[in-house]
Amino acid sequence: MTSVVQRLRPALPDLRAAPAAFLRAHAERLGQVTPWRVGREVLAVVVFLGLDVFPGWVSGDWRASGWAMIALGAGYVVIYLSRLLFPALALLAATWVVFSSEHGGIALVVMLSYAAGYRIAPWQRSLLTAVLALALHMFAWGVSAPGLSGPFGQWVMLTVYCMVVALPFLVGRYVAQRNALVAALQEREERVVRERRMVSRQVRLRERNRIAQDMHDSLGHRLSLISVHAGALTMDTGLGERQREAVQVLRSAALTAMEELRGVIGVLRRDEEPDEDQVRRTVDAIDELVDGARRAGVRVSLVRGGQPVPLPAKVSHAAYRIAQEGLTNANKHAPGASVQVTVKYEPDALVVEVRNNPPRTRLPSGGGFGLIGLGERVRLAGGMLHVGELPAGGFRIAAVLPYEDTAAAGDEPSDEEQPEPAKPTGIRKWAGVGSIVLAGIVVLVVVGGYTWIGSQPVTKVVSEELYDSVSVGQSEAEVMAKLPGGAEPPLGDLNSDAEPEPAGTRCEYRVADVQTYSSRATKIVRFCFADGTLVEKNTHLQEL
Repeated sequence: MTSVVQRLRPALPDLRAAPAAFLRAHAERLGQVTPWRVGREVLAVVVFLGLDVFPGWVSGDWRASGWAMIALGAGYVVIYLSRLLFPALALLAATWVVFSSEHGGIALVVMLSYAAGYRIAPWQRSLLTAVLALALHMFAWGVSAPGLSGPFGQWVMLTVYCMVVALPFLVGRYVAQRNALVAALQEREERVVRERRMVSRQVRLRERNRIAQDMHDSLGHRLSLISVHAGALTMDTGLGERQREAVQVLRSAALTAMEELRGVIGVLRRDEEPDEDQVRRTVDAIDELVDGARRAGVRVSLVRGGQPVPLPAKVSHAAYRIAQEGLTNANKHAPGASVQVTVKYEPDALVVEVRNNPPRTRLPSGGGFGLIGLGERVRLAGGMLHVGELPAGGFRIAAVLPYEDTAAAGDEPSDEEQPEPAKPTGIRKWAGVGSIVLAGIVVLVVVGGYTWIGSQPVTKVVSEELYDSVSVGQSEAEVMAKLPGGAEPPLGDLNSDAEPEPAGTRCEYRVADVQTYSSRATKIVRFCFADGTLVEKNTHLQEL
């Protein structure tokens, strides 16, 4: 029993830290105010003032002076806005004020009930608020004396509470729970995506480190041997000037290859281009690249066009690599063919193109990976690459590169890497279902109760013929024998709105058989007896 009581008891906050936490939380909420929220609050105020106070479509026939209506409207606005700080107190205050007086205010209570259900998070506090609202409603119902008593009056009172307070309260709680569930699932999905990206990045870096190590151990060693042997050949006195120059070009190419290999290894290990490599291998260094190809015997021309534009390091380095790869492919697959390198600054993008004429002798095409890596580099720079043969038989490599530094498309995980949305399980799967089920039960009980009441037969009514057949002076026994018995209409106290009974008499009340509901009142018949004789019979209207 003790554990049950502890679970039902709401968790009380630290009284010393509660004021500071309260002010801090609401200061943060105040900083999140947007014009949309302000407009929503203004619209809600206009709605409940129009329904409950000034036109009073919901409040009924109650009317007051202008100042009284202004004071009532101001009080309603204060109670409504207080829900932002104290939703439970605002609902309790509105329940008492509205149902203990004649002016009504059902629209205000509906809004505050929804707000209380939405804002009160602990279910223990929500249950306590609903119970206190029911108690205040019962007391207020007795104070306002609507003229309904007995089982039917109690049922009407419970119906008003269910439809005006309980139902909006449960709907608000359901909406809050569903919103909290959606926010939790979104946060969980974002966390899973971040973790997946981190794992993918670690796997990629580990694989790149392995590749870099293999390249350093194998290719680096071979290039070092080439450089050493080329350096030894330059010292041979038996070589002619042209052979010595060719060996010097070979040694220079080997040293450059070793330097670029170190840069590639750095790229693989750091997942970024080395800063010194991007500074030296830029679009402006294409001139030096073309001069080196000419010294190696390649017939190459360089064409530049447009007004130069400052380029991001990644874009400028990609342009250099395009020219380098184009010259390498032309020298490898079309030896002796003339090559043209074009660097043109268009109004919206940089165009780099390398094209070569058909080779003198057709060589078998190799299956290298240079163009694949080049396409990936261009894509990471945000550009587009086109590779293909020319109609005249040559080959062309062209790329369009942006002037702005764009986010690398490869940094985002592909569709295959995207985790599936988290599926709610356990209690989260049913979050908010309890509130909406209770709301449905409330509606079914109310509708079913009124359906049952409407299906009950009503026999305790007086027709016009019976009323005319009874005359003053007849004995009580004779009159009572004519009056029908059985079930009464569920109207509560039939003597409400009637004139005071004559002194020393006992009166019987019945509902008239013929009613005019356009008058918004029920016709009631009264027979009063004194000393066993009928001394008065009349009718009155009981307001609905």
